[in-house]
Amino acid sequence: MSSPSATLTVWAASWLAGDSAPDDVIDALVAWAPMHLIGAADADTASALGLDWPGITDGGAPMLLRVLRRAGNISPTDLRLALPAPGDVRGLPAGTGFAAAALGAGEGVLVGAAGSAGIGLVPVHEGPDVLRWTVYSVPTVTGPAEYVGLGEAEYSMREAVRDAAAALLSLQTVPTGTPGDDARAAIADALSDLAHHRYPDSLAPRALRVLDSADQVAAILTVAEHDSTNQPPSISAVHARESLLRPLWAAVRSARTAAVASASSHHPAGEN
Repeated sequence: MSSPSATLTVWAASWLAGDSAPDDVIDALVAWAPMHLIGAADADTASALGLDWPGITDGGAPMLLRVLRRAGNISPTDLRLALPAPGDVRGLPAGTGFAAAALGAGEGVLVGAAGSAGIGLVPVHEGPDVLRWTVYSVPTVTGPAEYVGLGEAEYSMREAVRDAAAALLSLQTVPTGTPGDDARAAIADALSDLAHHRYPDSLAPRALRVLDSADQVAAILTVAEHDSTNQPPSISAVHARESLLRPLWAAVRSARTAAVASASSHHPAGEN
C-alpha cells in the first residue's frame, strides 16, 4: 500500500461492503503509525462530525471510522482516493480547503456522492509514530476527472515498468563521490517498505497486480530522482530528468487511483 489515504480508502470500502471487520481497518491504519489524531479544519465541520474544537480528537484509528459513519449514509463507491501533484489536480473540488491540503500532502480521501456535500480527509505525518488527519467540509463532491479501467491501467503499468527502467539507465549523471547503495538495493528497500502494508482479501487479482506494478515503477522513479551517488551535470539535465519522469509519475498516480477505485466499487473477484 502506497499511502495512508490509499489504506483508508481500500479498507474502509471493504468494511462498508461487509467484507472486512472494523478491527481489520484499524490494524491496517496502525501499520502506518500507532497514534492517529483527528482534527477538523473549522468549527462547523467539528460540530457536524462530533470532533473537538478547537484542538484535536485523540480517538485513534477507530475515530476515523466514526467520522465516516457520521458523514452520512455512505457506500463503498462514495470513497475516492486523491493523489494530486503540482500541475495535476484532476478530480479535486476546486477552491476548497481540502483541495489545497491534499495538494500539499500529495494525497487525501474524498467522501460523499458526486454532486452532493461531503467531507475530505488529509493525513500528515507528525513524526514516526503519529499521523494527523484533518477533516474538511466539501460543499460539492466532484466525481473522477477521468475513467481508467483496470485493463487499461494494467497495460499502462506494463509499459511504465519498461519505460522507468530505461529512464533510470538513460539519465546522464556524474559521480558526486557520495557513498550510497546501488540502484537495485535501493529499489528493493523501497518495495520492502511498501510490502509491510496489507490489502483486503476482497481486492480483485487484477487490481492487486496493478498496485504491485505501480509500486515497482514508483520505486524505480524514486531512485532515479534521489540517487545519492550521482547528480545531473547541469541545470538543463535537471529539467530533462524532470520531463522524463513526470509522465511516468502521472501514470503511477492514475494506475493507483484506478485500482483503488475498483476496490471501492466492489467489483467481483472474478473480474481479473
